[in-house]
Amino acid sequence: MNLQAFLRPAILCLAALGFLQGQTKLLVTVVDRKTGVEIPNLAAGNFSVSDDRIPRAVQAAEYGKITLDVMVLFDTSLVGEMVHPLGEAFINGLEEKEQMAIVSFASSADLIQDFTSSKQFLKQAVRQVKYGNTPRVVDALYAAADGGFQSAVGRKVIVILTTGVEGYSRTTERDVLKLARSNQISIFPVYVIGAERGLFEKLARESGGAFFSARDLKLSPAQLAQRVYAVLRGRYILTLAGNQSLGDRIRVEVTGTNLGIRVWASALPLD
Repeated sequence: MNLQAFLRPAILCLAALGFLQGQTKLLVTVVDRKTGVEIPNLAAGNFSVSDDRIPRAVQAAEYGKITLDVMVLFDTSLVGEMVHPLGEAFINGLEEKEQMAIVSFASSADLIQDFTSSKQFLKQAVRQVKYGNTPRVVDALYAAADGGFQSAVGRKVIVILTTGVEGYSRTTERDVLKLARSNQISIFPVYVIGAERGLFEKLARESGGAFFSARDLKLSPAQLAQRVYAVLRGRYILTLAGNQSLGDRIRVEVTGTNLGIRVWASALPLD
């Protein structure tokens, strides 16, 4: 008997087993950096992924739409009234089978409406908020991410509707990002003033989210909400070779698009 023919079934089984086990999944969000518009229709060859500067081969890239569980962090600080028009616009953008919760934040974070599909309940909560105190965005983020999505079934996202001012949070962004990655939560800051742009970009980039400057985009509240929701619902799932767990220094680059735009990408490792 030919030894190679005899061993072939076993070799194929081992190869298949290794293929199934030797993969890692990565959620990636890709947008036009200037406009915040989502970028679909990319292939695996458009992505380069590294973890702590070590390249990870991209075997496949799948783009798809998904329903959401959205937690909105609503700025109710002394300067928070300027984001009030965004509240109802984002509530109106909620689709069937999606849920939203609203957390008001200033010097502390308070759940003012638990997850619901009722736009009436959500709007009522926003209309009753009172403004005052110093905004502590990072503290509010940590409180929201810590157990806030226990019954979530869709993509878990936190949308921060903020003036863009950060006070003196006790929590660090590193702590927030560690918790967000552990709980598979993506962060999407929507801000008016660019004072904390670096903070918001870091929070988005390292959680698979995106960030949006309302002042730069110059859109109506409804148009801005529509653009943000398109990004929230659309994401790539990359399949990476190897089953080594990913660390907290993941970098995703997108090349070869021929779109004539500056592409921005973020990533969130999946369990």
